[in-house]
Amino acid sequence: MGRYVIRRLLQMVPVFIGSTFLIFFMVYALGDPVAALFGDKAPDPATAARIREDLHLDEPLWKQYLLYMGAIFQGDFGTAFNGQPVTELMASAFPVTLRLTLVAIVIEIAVGITLGVVSGLKRGRPLDTGLLVLTLVVISVPTFVSGYLLQFLFGVKWGWVRPSVSSEARLDELILPGVVLALVSLAYVTRLSRTSIAENVRADYVRTAVAKGLPRHRVITRHLLRNSLIPVVTFIGADIGALMGGAIVTERIFNIHGVGYQLYQGILRNNAPTVVGFVTILVIVFLVANLLVDLLYAVLDPRIRYA
Repeated sequence: MGRYVIRRLLQMVPVFIGSTFLIFFMVYALGDPVAALFGDKAPDPATAARIREDLHLDEPLWKQYLLYMGAIFQGDFGTAFNGQPVTELMASAFPVTLRLTLVAIVIEIAVGITLGVVSGLKRGRPLDTGLLVLTLVVISVPTFVSGYLLQFLFGVKWGWVRPSVSSEARLDELILPGVVLALVSLAYVTRLSRTSIAENVRADYVRTAVAKGLPRHRVITRHLLRNSLIPVVTFIGADIGALMGGAIVTERIFNIHGVGYQLYQGILRNNAPTVVGFVTILVIVFLVANLLVDLLYAVLDPRIRYA
């Protein structure tokens, strides 16, 4: 196991370098941060040249990337165009998005797997057909449509929750945004769980467990569910980073000042240090989540061993 973890960590290095360089290239090479800094006003050539020199924008792109990565490893993610360090923006944004993502993941796991198990055990029956149709509808509806609809119904018309989240972003205020953020992923988890359960319910090890006279709940939880969760865990692991990075729409709808909000503002204003810094952290989240998912395989299926 130890050698496998070390090998995976070494494999993450080129992936991290390639991903961050691609992001850096798209932000800095395809846009002009100095022009974005001045907005609609044309900057004085001498002032623009001095700013480019201070930000190393006059250097070749590969050297800019090396300088930027060297600063990152020292904990310096640069300064946003408003003069605020990017690390301060991260300190205020990431805890909010982490709480939102946690709520969404819990809803996704609890509801999605439960519906998937019920649907898989009732395969071909009206309940199974109804859940498949419902998940297909959820997948087909864009997030901004479902978000505004649920906000209007629960926040405006019925008044059960606040239509927008306060600046504190308390956990109870994030339940509705978490549902909106988790809806599409929840539908995919339901369908994955349903397919895996329906395939494994006819497996020999399940028939053997039933023939031994084991209680039905034990057959489902200890044998059927445990072996059926591997594809679901794979999806959820990759979905953690996707939820954090893809919360732009949800955070805009509910006025949540998290990672999605900061990325939206950075892209809108071509604020290169903010965009590159936040996406770099999201790349690390993706890589760590995938590593943890791979290690979790051995817990779910004892037949899996790492050389």
